[in-house]
Amino acid sequence: MFKTVKYWYEKYKNGENISKLMREDLNSKYNSSEIIEMSYELQSNTYIKSMRNKEVLNTKKKYCKELFKTINDLFVPMSILEAGIGEATTFSEVIRHFSENTRCYGFDLSWSRVSYANKWLKYKNIKNCNLCTGNLLDIPFGKNSIDIVYTSHSIEPNRGKEREILKELYRVCKNYLILLEPAYELTTDENRRRMDSHGYCKNLKLTAEELGYKIIRYELFKYFGNEENPTALIIIEKNDKRYNSKIKTPFADPIFKTELIKDKDCFYSPESMSIFPIVNDIPCLRKENKILAIKYEELNNLSENLIEE
Repeated sequence: MFKTVKYWYEKYKNGENISKLMREDLNSKYNSSEIIEMSYELQSNTYIKSMRNKEVLNTKKKYCKELFKTINDLFVPMSILEAGIGEATTFSEVIRHFSENTRCYGFDLSWSRVSYANKWLKYKNIKNCNLCTGNLLDIPFGKNSIDIVYTSHSIEPNRGKEREILKELYRVCKNYLILLEPAYELTTDENRRRMDSHGYCKNLKLTAEELGYKIIRYELFKYFGNEENPTALIIIEKNDKRYNSKIKTPFADPIFKTELIKDKDCFYSPESMSIFPIVNDIPCLRKENKILAIKYEELNNLSENLIEE
């Protein structure tokens, strides 16, 4: 029997583990994108609310300051992307240390989380940011389009998809890929059993090595908020010089990875002849958001005379 969003919302309000329940319901070994989206949509705004807790806020600030130091020790980027930005509680604390000339981007699977992220950034008076929806499996950014790409526990719920996600993150980054993800291989057996029960990612270092990526750092991160879910730091160096500085936006068609054209209330993809809507200032750039619009260019260039003919 098909279960509605309201059904899962009631389960969530009762304090039940939605990801676990949905895996059982769908007879799925791992979390699918649909399961992750539902879970994140239901819990949207909880991360911002947690910032009211002084202990949580202090840990977050230490975590973000160390992440900024990690980035700054590599080099000063002209562009930076958080893949899986959530509600921007990490992003806001990291990018405030950078120059306003730094182009800052973020995306998340959940539209509601991106919307809350925009509100949070506005509250923090941070303006040099461009956010959109997107999937780690089909990242809506061009090849080598961002100097530094980082994650902060966003690969976490995607066990079984580590290889595909790493390939996408590596494709987008130009200089360095920084992963802050569950330290599965560096923690206790008890913590590993907990991570297994949640379907958290593992073997990121091994997978990156199998893909031939150059790992320059791999260690436990200095700060993390949950002793049962410690954070590992992996830094992958790329330094690919093939970058088209003439592109107007790094946003890309999530299917073909080709450049998008910004219009009034959408992005147009000449390659797929489709549009991706912008909802409440949020470009919706998941492949599921694609609207086939073969005549879009023609219609937007029509004159009254052509219509009359």
